[in-house]
Amino acid sequence: MKAILFPAIAGALVAMSGAALAETAVSAVTDLNVRAGPGPQYPVIGVLAAGQSATLQGCIANSKWCTIAEANGQGWVYSDYVTADFGGNQVVLTRRPVDADIQVVTPPSDDIYTDTYTSAIVAAEPLDPIARPPAEVGTYVTTHRLDPVYLDGEVVTGATLPDTVELREIPDYDYRYVYVNNQPALVDPGTRRIVYVMRD
Repeated sequence: MKAILFPAIAGALVAMSGAALAETAVSAVTDLNVRAGPGPQYPVIGVLAAGQSATLQGCIANSKWCTIAEANGQGWVYSDYVTADFGGNQVVLTRRPVDADIQVVTPPSDDIYTDTYTSAIVAAEPLDPIARPPAEVGTYVTTHRLDPVYLDGEVVTGATLPDTVELREIPDYDYRYVYVNNQPALVDPGTRRIVYVMRD
């Protein structure tokens, strides 16, 4: 799997509010999608690999979406899956202290951005993904593409999907699949936890 790679993104500048604050180093706790905007409806432009560091630029007020800047581009990550050092402790960014010196950024004013969803992915401790599925499983999932379901949150191994999301069977295979936030994922039907995120 490739580490984070950003193509140049035209017009992806984010308006910053307030005085410039110190940039914060963050680290991914699991392989994490980096998106072109703050939400699951934006395309994936890279992956922040588990343990990989990035520079946090800021977060949207009252949101779990934060922007990072690396490799000639800018991307957005979901803060449930990145940690930063606060007072000598590694803390999940979502649970940062209220007095943390994090820049507040303004969400884009495009037609894609929304902060309302019918349901949410339940964040959980990341788990090691299953072994890469057989090639015929990947072929089946891509040739039997489903309309994506959009949920608040990000698609990572270990996260749990709500009961409202229909899981589809794969012939002669233990796991089910779904396209959630436009990302194909394999799911354990018993626990509804994502066990593998299918990336290009």
